[in-house]
Amino acid sequence: MSLTEYLQRNQKPILKSWFQAVVETYPEETARFLKKEKDPFTNPVGSSILEGIQGVYTQILEGLASDDVVPFLDRIVRVRAVQDFTPAQAVSFMFSLKDVVRSHMEKEGLLAQYAADLVGFERTVDRAALMAFNIYMECREKIYQLRVDEIKNRTGRLLERANAIWESRRTEDGSREES
Repeated sequence: MSLTEYLQRNQKPILKSWFQAVVETYPEETARFLKKEKDPFTNPVGSSILEGIQGVYTQILEGLASDDVVPFLDRIVRVRAVQDFTPAQAVSFMFSLKDVVRSHMEKEGLLAQYAADLVGFERTVDRAALMAFNIYMECREKIYQLRVDEIKNRTGRLLERANAIWESRRTEDGSREES
């Protein structure tokens, strides 16, 4: 059996462990909620994580040959980009997949058997992590641009008000110049 076949056959327990690893990067109360609540409307973050890692896992097994993985990474990273995660913490979920797979293989005594193939798998995971980092940076850039735009809008409104006040005072003082 090839490594890909092993990963396909063990997809459900690996995904379960990976989901647990991702959720544990959140504060304790949040992690408990994300694990417990299954309704996607009540728990959209947990649902996004689960759907995202399932899609990422499938794409990794297919060799990450296309950009089809980006929407799945985006589901996870977009949420983490607006939370209090550092860039490293935000994309660390990808690296935890390597630990999860190694752990499952070690429990079954298959680590040595698949050691050579595991290097290729881990390189693919690393490529996906770099894609996740790019998505994170794009999201953060958008957030910063939104903040800058909001500050510009506030400043513009303040200047308009100040100008209106200035004009009304000039009119009241009778010091308004004739045009």
